[in-house]
Amino acid sequence: MNIQKLTITLDEKVLVDISLCISSSLALIGQSGSGKSLTLKALLGMLPAKMHVNLKYDGEFDLRAGKSLSLVPQNPFTALSPLTKIKKQFFTTQQRVGELFEELGLEHELLERFPPELSGGQLQRVVIAMALESKPKLLLLDEPTTALDPQTKSLILELLKRLEKKEEFKMLFVTHDIASAKNLCENVAIINQGSIVEEGVMHEVLQNPASEYTKTLIEANFANRKFRE
Repeated sequence: MNIQKLTITLDEKVLVDISLCISSSLALIGQSGSGKSLTLKALLGMLPAKMHVNLKYDGEFDLRAGKSLSLVPQNPFTALSPLTKIKKQFFTTQQRVGELFEELGLEHELLERFPPELSGGQLQRVVIAMALESKPKLLLLDEPTTALDPQTKSLILELLKRLEKKEEFKMLFVTHDIASAKNLCENVAIINQGSIVEEGVMHEVLQNPASEYTKTLIEANFANRKFRE
């Protein structure tokens, strides 16, 4: 799965100009303002009309179909209606919902509850189930563990790794959190000022970063941590 070319321009100024190879699980990592959020919004068709998007990708999936990709947002409340029972927020069969709840370790009785009655970890797993209900080929992850405690974060990452194989989707994890990306993704692309400055296998890039920007990101994320194996 290749995004052969993605350019985003505003008043003839190029904001993003990248290519991505999503062969399995890819983390797109950068600081605020690096272009990663613009990239995510462009793939979702959520940028304002004043921004011009030129997107070329291979024939393995069709973004325009609206079924080949799904989003797991940073805040699950943005994807859920607080006044609607969980069961009424799915658009697939009860059987499919039941399968996903089993896979995500969610009790079926949660379907009868309203979102404010669930914990943060339960809500995030419900949102993952919603994202997977249409069996997407590409799952976009927008900092999905930022608001979670360390134990719940670890659980969500493990579930995503297991579901990636069972549900046969690829992941694009858009984040600034290298620690979480390291535990989830096989490959990484580092973005800065709208361009990819480094890419490769995750553990190789972390152990031997080629660019000063990547080194700075690693130092900021892993200060006082031992991360090289």
